[in-house]
Amino acid sequence: MKKLILICISLLALGGCLAAYGFFIEPKRLTIKHFELGENTTEQNTVRLIQLSDIHLQKAYTTEQLKKIVTAVNQEKPDIVVFTGDLFDNYATYGPADETIELLSQIEAPLGKYAIWGNHDYGGGAVNVYAEVMAGSGFQLLENSGQLIELTNQKKLYLAGIDDSLFGNPSIEAAMTNRTEEAYSVLLSHEPDVVDSAADLDVSLVLSGHSHGGQVNIPFFPVTTALAEKYISGFYSLGSDSQLYVNTGLGTTMIPVRIGVPPQIAVFDLSI
Repeated sequence: MKKLILICISLLALGGCLAAYGFFIEPKRLTIKHFELGENTTEQNTVRLIQLSDIHLQKAYTTEQLKKIVTAVNQEKPDIVVFTGDLFDNYATYGPADETIELLSQIEAPLGKYAIWGNHDYGGGAVNVYAEVMAGSGFQLLENSGQLIELTNQKKLYLAGIDDSLFGNPSIEAAMTNRTEEAYSVLLSHEPDVVDSAADLDVSLVLSGHSHGGQVNIPFFPVTTALAEKYISGFYSLGSDSQLYVNTGLGTTMIPVRIGVPPQIAVFDLSI
């Protein structure tokens, strides 16, 4: 009987420690993942692109955390920074727009900063301020459109983005319209499960978010959400020459907990 009581107490203590970690420690961690894409990633022909996703600013994840994100990004010295949606979790309940603009403006990227819409950027009144916030922060908002970026090695990168797939009107075809054949192409899509057709358009790399990696990593029982059920986290092959990367994001939604899925900044060194 005593042994059974000790086991129960141990399990309760373990559960309490896990809950404390999941609510108060892991959500405030910041991990940086580095990836090299291409066959010859040398300093002379590599473009450094950083992806941020799903910041979800809220009372449990304030602009104090955003300051840490901005500092970490600048330490990586990116050429390009992209944000794949969901800036505020619920703008109506927490939306310090001016402070957010001030912080995001501090991100340095000589070849440009770009963003797309996420589903939370349409909700909670954020639809009325998101475009203004991103523009004020120096981010170009890509809405079914793309930008041809001239690189220092006389090559070109075509960066495109689509509207949110839950509340917007996305079109990959429209986003890729102005791409030149010789340009390496990157497509931004907040939700990952809608991008299979990118392989037919010869998109080299697709960057998505939305899934949060489930927020809680439960073996054999993946936690999924709408339009992030097929692709949840990490790299996937969309075709012989097309890759998808699903970023597990920085903030949280619904429940402010992360276990086994720490917040991440993704750094891509692209050999072009």
